[in-house]
Amino acid sequence: MAEDIGSTVPRRQLGRLLRQFRTEAGVTLDAAAEALEYSRQKIWRIECGLGAVRVLDVKAMCELYGVSAEMTEAMKGLAAETKSKGWWHAYGDAVPSWFELYVGLESAAAHLRRFDESLIPGLFQTREYARAIYRLDRPHATEEERERAVEVRLQRQALLTRRLPAPPRVVQVLSEAVLRRAVDGPDAMRVQLNHLMELSDLPNVSIRVLPLAAGPQPGAVSGSFVILDFPRTKGGRAAPEPSIVYSESLTGALYLDKADELAAYERVWKGLDALALTEAESSDMIKRIIGELRHD
Repeated sequence: MAEDIGSTVPRRQLGRLLRQFRTEAGVTLDAAAEALEYSRQKIWRIECGLGAVRVLDVKAMCELYGVSAEMTEAMKGLAAETKSKGWWHAYGDAVPSWFELYVGLESAAAHLRRFDESLIPGLFQTREYARAIYRLDRPHATEEERERAVEVRLQRQALLTRRLPAPPRVVQVLSEAVLRRAVDGPDAMRVQLNHLMELSDLPNVSIRVLPLAAGPQPGAVSGSFVILDFPRTKGGRAAPEPSIVYSESLTGALYLDKADELAAYERVWKGLDALALTEAESSDMIKRIIGELRHD
């Protein structure tokens, strides 16, 4: 529901509108900051959708940009929505600030297309697999801190089976190397791969394997990424939130939504889609690897 999705989409929508009206009014970021007696950073953060926005700020910015009274009221309504909290806020520091935006976008998405070349992604991880990854990723964290991070990861997985709003359609392409890279030993990996098989039975989840035999492929250049597509709002009358590509690194992430950036990743996805095994073939490969783990 709305409180589960949080304020991510309203913040982004409001930020885009404010940036659009500022640009159309011929007002630079520095000039707006000076006129409103705000810091440049504050206006930049609002336009990037990086935090809650006060109705008072929207009113002042709309007056400066000459926005119509009707549109100002609509944007003030969006500002009120930016204050809602998603479930992940309860976990505090267990969710890095750069990842918090992604969790909100993921919760609001209608369609996720993922490519992962190194590890099974968080949405599909078992508790044991997630623990092993966090021992590697956060070696200096306390056991309690790592457990909170694992709980966030497991809580995220609820979106695959939620009732309202409808769960997103998830199409996952996994490199074969991910399946053969034993994490936490063969027994834990066998449990993880069986979990993948169970998830692939969900009507909204498709898991496909990119075999090593396919040779060089577009994902080798792009690295792991997610393309998020969003549903229409207000009974289908409003345009959907623009698609976005998410690409993560060790200490941060890229959020790409320019037309040329999206087009580049769409081309990569098309190449991966052409080379990946079918769902049935992928299922057979996963089963074979599970069998191999039993004999190790």
